[in-house]
Amino acid sequence: MRLKRGRLALAGGTALAYVAAGDPAAPAVLLLHGIPSSADVFRGVVDDLAKVAYVVAPDMPGAGESEPLPDTTFAAFADAVEELLAHLQVGPRHIYLHDFGAPVGFHLAMRKPHLVRGLIVQNANAHRTGFSAQWDPVEDYWAHPTAEKEAAVTAHLSAQGTRDQYYKGVPDDVTAKIDPRMWEEDWRVMSMPGRLESQRAMLRDYGRYVARFDALKAYLEEHRPPALMVWGRHDIYFELDEVVSWMRDLPRMECHVLDAGHLLLETHAAEAAALMSAFVAKTSRR
Repeated sequence: MRLKRGRLALAGGTALAYVAAGDPAAPAVLLLHGIPSSADVFRGVVDDLAKVAYVVAPDMPGAGESEPLPDTTFAAFADAVEELLAHLQVGPRHIYLHDFGAPVGFHLAMRKPHLVRGLIVQNANAHRTGFSAQWDPVEDYWAHPTAEKEAAVTAHLSAQGTRDQYYKGVPDDVTAKIDPRMWEEDWRVMSMPGRLESQRAMLRDYGRYVARFDALKAYLEEHRPPALMVWGRHDIYFELDEVVSWMRDLPRMECHVLDAGHLLLETHAAEAAALMSAFVAKTSRR
């Protein structure tokens, strides 16, 4: 396996860091992480995936070693990733959707549906069924934004909130497998100048993503991309009902609900890698 860590100078003047592994001639898999993580979240699956695929995992703008964009929107993130894919000459690809990576992945998929070999869904929300009552203040903020409401709904942008993304609501025997250095690194990057404002901007733009849910549903129902779901049942952000909504839109989706949290790959990378590798190999033969 050939693993490459690179940085691409984007047309807009910032740099996008990424990891690429495997044979560029193999079927491509684009791994899109959530926020505030980085491509390091995929460290437990890249080696296995690279045996059957060309793996591309960018650090999202403002995360990991990538610089923030002047325009912090998911559409702008998709533009940056699309520029990376063109630079690496990636054609048809599987797209991994997770958390805030889902809006980016849907922008890419819906722009060029003919290039989507399949979707890998890991705790990615695309329906209102994924929202519990804890999202009510956020939806109120989207509808009637004020500085006071923004402060309340972004209170999780803290060291404790970053740690909670890994540990909160997850059984102790599962969290025992988590390397605390990961959330500590996430918080270190988030604390860099300008990064918290980027996080606030992403939460604002997520409201625009939610407003597109009907369009997402129409895309899924029209194109029926092959899909694999690997879902952590102890997610503190998205309800388990979201799993059923995905399966209704994609009746042939292969679905696995694991004893994990929102950041499933921190504790179940081996299981996920085996499922993903088999899915990529199967759908690439079509």
